[in-house]
Amino acid sequence: MHRRFSTLDSLLFESRVFWQHSLYHYLDFPWREQLPELCEWLDSQTLQHVIDLKNNPDQLTNEISQWIPYAKQLRDLCELPDLPTSNKEVRRGLDVGVPGRKWHQINEFAAAAEQSGSENWLEWCAGKGYLGRLLASRPTSTVTSLEIQAQLCTDGQAFANEQSLDMTFIEADAFSSSSLQYIQEKQHAVALHACGDLHVTLLKKVAEVRSEAVSISPCCYHLIQTEHYQPLSYEAKASLLRLDKQDLRLPLQETVTAGQRTVQHRIQEVTYRLGFDSLQRAINQSSCYLPVPSIKKSQLSEGFSAFCLWAANKKGITLPDDTDFSYWLKCGEQRFELVEKMDLVQQVFKRPLELWLVLDRALFMKEKGYEVQLDHFCEREYTPRNILLRARLANK
Repeated sequence: MHRRFSTLDSLLFESRVFWQHSLYHYLDFPWREQLPELCEWLDSQTLQHVIDLKNNPDQLTNEISQWIPYAKQLRDLCELPDLPTSNKEVRRGLDVGVPGRKWHQINEFAAAAEQSGSENWLEWCAGKGYLGRLLASRPTSTVTSLEIQAQLCTDGQAFANEQSLDMTFIEADAFSSSSLQYIQEKQHAVALHACGDLHVTLLKKVAEVRSEAVSISPCCYHLIQTEHYQPLSYEAKASLLRLDKQDLRLPLQETVTAGQRTVQHRIQEVTYRLGFDSLQRAINQSSCYLPVPSIKKSQLSEGFSAFCLWAANKKGITLPDDTDFSYWLKCGEQRFELVEKMDLVQQVFKRPLELWLVLDRALFMKEKGYEVQLDHFCEREYTPRNILLRARLANK
C-alpha cells in the first residue's frame, strides 16, 4: 500500500495538467502547446468513437499511451482483487423497496463484511436499514442502525419488527460527538456508500474507540465540510497534491450505470449550458464560464432558446432581440465535443485519483493499528464505486 500510494502520488502530481481543471471553462485543450500531436489525434476523433473509448478503458489506455506513456502504469496500479460473487441464500422479502442493482451491491457488500465472523454490527448512516436487514437476518446477529432522519428510522424499525430482525434504529447525527457512544469495542461498523466526511468520520471514531472492525465503500468524496481535502494519513499529508471539491468530484464522473435516456438528457443539458455560456461570453465580453442553476428535465423539452431566456433571467442578463439561437446552439454542440474529448483524457486519471483517496483512508487505519484489505466487492457495471475497505484491529 505504501509503495502503491507513493507511485500514484508522484504520477498524479506530475500529470496535473491533464486532470486538475474544470472542463467547462476551456475553449481549447489546455495542453495544446505541450502535446500538439495528442490534440491532433483528439481533434480527429468522432464523438461516437470518444463515447466508445470511454466505455472501453483498456482500449482507451492502449490508444492514449503513445502520448501519456504512464497510462498503462496507472491502470495497473488500480488493479485490486475481485471478491467472488456471493452464493448465500437470502431470506425472501428482505429486498422489499430496494432496486435490483442496489440490492446486488448490498448483498455482495454484506457477504464480504461477514467474512470477519462478526455478530455485533453498527450500520452507519443506515437510511431504512437495507444493509442492516441482510446482516440481521443471519443467526445470532444484532444490528444497531444509526440514521439522522426520523422518518427513515421509523420506517426501518417497523420493517425490522415485522420481519423479526434484531435491529435497533437510533436517530442520531453521525457528525455529533454524541454518536461516539454507539461505537463499541466488540463491534463491526459498516457503511455502504456513506458520503464524504460521513465515512471519514466513521473511520476516525472507530480508530478512537478501537472497535474491532470496520468495512466501508467510500462515495461522494467531494461532500466535505472544508473547501479543500484534508488528508488523513502521514503520507497523504506530505503529498504536494492539493485537492479542492472540483477535483474530488472527478472520480464520480462515470456513467457506466446510466441508461440511454439519462445519457441523452446529459448531452442535451450540457450542450445547452455551453451554448448559453458562449452567448453570455459574447454579451459580457467575458472569458470566464458562467454557471447557471439546476434545471428541471421537463424544461429542456422547451428548446434551446427557452433555456437561454431562462438562464439569462436567472443571471440578470438581457439578450439582444436579434440573438441567433441556432448559431449559439451550434457553438454549444462544438464545445460539448471538446468537453467530451478533454474528459476522455481525464478518464485515464479518475480511478487513480479515487484509489489515491481510498489508500489515504487505508494507510490512516494502518497507522491506527488496523490490518487493512482493499478489494472490489461487486462488478463495475453495478456501481463504479465498488472498492471495499476492510480494516480489522491487529491481534483481534
